[in-house]
Amino acid sequence: MLRDALPKIVTPLPGPKAKEIIDRRAKAMPNAIKCIYPCVIARGEGAMFEDVDGNIFLDWIGGVGVLNIGYSNPEVIDAAKAQTEKYFHAMMNITTHERYIELAEKMNSIVPVKGDSKKTMFVNSGAEADENAVKIAKSYTGRPNIIVFSGAFHGRTMMTMTMTAKKAYAIGMGPFPDGIYRAEFPNMYRKPAGLTDEEAIEYYVKKLEEVFVDASPAQYVAAIVFEPIQGEGGFVPAPIEWVKAVREICDKYGILMITDEVQTGFARSGRMFASEYYKEAGCAPDIMTSAKSIAGGLPLSAVTARTEIMDAVTPGTIGGTYCGNPVSCASALKLIEVMEREDYPGKALKIADKCMKRFNEWKEKYEVIGDVRGVGAMMGVEFVTDKASKKPNADLVNAIVNEAVQHGLLLESAGTYGNVIRFLCPLCVTDEQLEAGLDIYEKAIQKCIK
Repeated sequence: MLRDALPKIVTPLPGPKAKEIIDRRAKAMPNAIKCIYPCVIARGEGAMFEDVDGNIFLDWIGGVGVLNIGYSNPEVIDAAKAQTEKYFHAMMNITTHERYIELAEKMNSIVPVKGDSKKTMFVNSGAEADENAVKIAKSYTGRPNIIVFSGAFHGRTMMTMTMTAKKAYAIGMGPFPDGIYRAEFPNMYRKPAGLTDEEAIEYYVKKLEEVFVDASPAQYVAAIVFEPIQGEGGFVPAPIEWVKAVREICDKYGILMITDEVQTGFARSGRMFASEYYKEAGCAPDIMTSAKSIAGGLPLSAVTARTEIMDAVTPGTIGGTYCGNPVSCASALKLIEVMEREDYPGKALKIADKCMKRFNEWKEKYEVIGDVRGVGAMMGVEFVTDKASKKPNADLVNAIVNEAVQHGLLLESAGTYGNVIRFLCPLCVTDEQLEAGLDIYEKAIQKCIK
């Protein structure tokens, strides 16, 4: 079966069938929607997919975090099929459909936001979830401003492009909405020279507090928004002591703390949500967004908050035509059931143990690996020209990515400077597949540094 297969390349990439389709793509689609991988998927199972030429790939990208449960999980397929036989669409503003309510009830029971009574709304993408979280925070607080961070990625709508730090994603798109202010995110690998970790946390907390002086007084800030582990920013985890300080600042000034779990959610971090670590430490968020792996690949995203926050929203300002689509909701309900039953958070931790052991061995072995980091199975390896200078080495990363795919392993870059290789492999990957991927990865490193 494909789900148990190992990477296998049977024709030079791209193969003839793939090349024909990729050429059609170039004529039919905007060039701005790029793809660097020379393969065209025909079918996928587990962590593997086969392309139209019969090549078999191990996918460590997983649709950028969409496929935590893997390609084509049979139970999720059956749940979606069963719903399609009843109806495809029902808009909650027009007629109530029960799948939305069932999924909202489930999310309210498992999402670790502050409060005993919670409510959830559904939209269609991570960007929509983040934008609606901001709207909810503004409506609840009556305040106009938002604080975000360096390295952040929140989406490609006008609001979320503004919230996103890397402006390569927003070239030519201005002017941008007002009221978005940015603080420095705590990147412990690139902390100011000479500081201990404890001193660095104090430094980053002060940088956040400076925003109240330099940009927006605290009484005008509705929310502070951050990713528990930055995605596009380079898989940089937020230190728990910093999160505790952010929670204290929010409580002091009546600001809402929003965690963007679009990429970190659904077992990736070793918990169902990374914010569970915060709840355990007494610093749970007020609002949490989720998307990506929520429905196994169908469009769906969520915003969850305690009832008093949700019920303060001005009627008519949130919602939409396709929000909480019944087929997507049915898929999500089954996905959560499978993940809980089969302990997908535990799978993430086991994968992380194996990978981090190898990654740290590489860090000792290769001068070009500056840092290895992550939470659970959301891990990043940062490549530099040398350990002393920490100069980002994006050219090497691109070479490794291009070399690995030729041997059946899909890797993807990340980071402000494009010098991090991320790990988002489906959590159903087998031990043999994981070892095969690690071997291909290391051989690619060795070849590209010669």
